[in-house]
Amino acid sequence: MKYIFLLVIVTMVSCKAQKENKAQESSDFVLLAKDDYSGIQEYEIGIIRDQKSLNKFYSRVNKTRKPGLPVPIVDFSKEMLIVVCMGGRFGDPKLAITEESDSEMNVALQLEPFPKSDVTTTVITSPFYLYKTALTAKKVSVNKEGW
Repeated sequence: MKYIFLLVIVTMVSCKAQKENKAQESSDFVLLAKDDYSGIQEYEIGIIRDQKSLNKFYSRVNKTRKPGLPVPIVDFSKEMLIVVCMGGRFGDPKLAITEESDSEMNVALQLEPFPKSDVTTTVITSPFYLYKTALTAKKVSVNKEGW
């Protein structure tokens, strides 16, 4: 009887995890890569639509790294990338489409603060986040909310 109960619990937990993963995958923006150090000290947002631009961005990031971060493989015939370099800002950026017309797509960038912890040491970093989304010929503009 114990084993049947254990099997039922494990099955229920694993099904819930699969549903959560599917919900994350259906989002408009998928986090492809992130790192706590980009070497870029200013806040920047960029749209990458080709492999050459992606390689150029990673050459900036890998300038002081040996061997360096690997460049992700992206199918630019179907996808484009949005790069968010945080500079000295803290928090987790979240992207969402706010408005979309025939010629333009507005994306909101919200900064979710990190959860507070008991540790008071502050490390100054310049993280970057690389988001993947469907390719569009529309003009993409990113608006900062709450900054």
